[in-house]
Amino acid sequence: MLDPVTSPDTAEPVLRVENLSVTFRTEQGPMKGVDGVSFTVAPGELVSIVGESGSGKSLTSLAVMGLINDPNAIVTGSIRYKGRELIGLSRQALRAVRGDEIAMIFQDPMTAMTPVYTIGWQIAEQIRAHQSLTRKQAHARAIELLGDMGIPNPGVAVDRFPHQLSGGMRQRAMIAMALSCHPSLLIADEPTTALDVTVQAQILRLIEQLRHDHASSIILITHDMGVVAEVADRVMVMYSGRIVEQGPKLPVFIEPGHPYTTGLLQSIPPMSGIKPRRLTAIPGVPPSIADRPIGCRFSPRCMHRYAPCVVDPPLFRRGQQDIACYLAETTAATAVTAEVGA
Repeated sequence: MLDPVTSPDTAEPVLRVENLSVTFRTEQGPMKGVDGVSFTVAPGELVSIVGESGSGKSLTSLAVMGLINDPNAIVTGSIRYKGRELIGLSRQALRAVRGDEIAMIFQDPMTAMTPVYTIGWQIAEQIRAHQSLTRKQAHARAIELLGDMGIPNPGVAVDRFPHQLSGGMRQRAMIAMALSCHPSLLIADEPTTALDVTVQAQILRLIEQLRHDHASSIILITHDMGVVAEVADRVMVMYSGRIVEQGPKLPVFIEPGHPYTTGLLQSIPPMSGIKPRRLTAIPGVPPSIADRPIGCRFSPRCMHRYAPCVVDPPLFRRGQQDIACYLAETTAATAVTAEVGA
């Protein structure tokens, strides 16, 4: 029988998150948007967090950035960046880390960027907040960054407002701002959402380039398993505020251990062979934070649920994967997984 495990220890990780929970005080009582999440990010590693909307992906990233300012939200657990605990730091101390050491590409640059200032002013302002540069030097650096991002005529684009740029150009400007101080950890929250396929590929190439040029660690948040297959080193699958599977990309893709992971993989259109008339969909919808089922949170949607699922499963180790499913501790786990993926 397999033993429950926690996230594996990694020598000198850039980021170590342990038992992270984000609880909201409501009229119906406390509700957890993120519930006991633990993971690490190694130097130069690209970890992808995947799952449907409402699974807790973005909330986890906001907690890491220290951007959950709701007075009714309580963040508990541990978030250590290069050994330094971030939970409990003062606002001033967090501002010194954000942007300089840890940066974030937000999901929608149109709302993340201030509409009344030019993109050049916003990039330069972040640079001057962390580096001793004059306005002229910071402005020149902003032009250089926009050029590095492949924006045509960066000397002209630097003086444009966000609404004057296309979606792809705004996303590039957001990436330029995130990279302006060469962060050691970059969090990219759905950076390719609402972009056409060509622009998506360009954005992914930029992320890969910055990873190799600056040796940055990256957390890529997405619901697109195709994107994960292209760039990730390790995959963390979240469902209803918890991690249900994590491990290196190849084991997770070749032999997924959780039925939810299998469902996500089956939703990818095949690149070759016979095209199905209809893609396989996971039945049902994710539970709301106020109405989660007892036991395994995926069980109402799972075709393989059985008696043990009435008790919430811990993470079990199977090879290189950690899987929150009782199928992972049975000798029939491999056969069932193969059946689900058939």
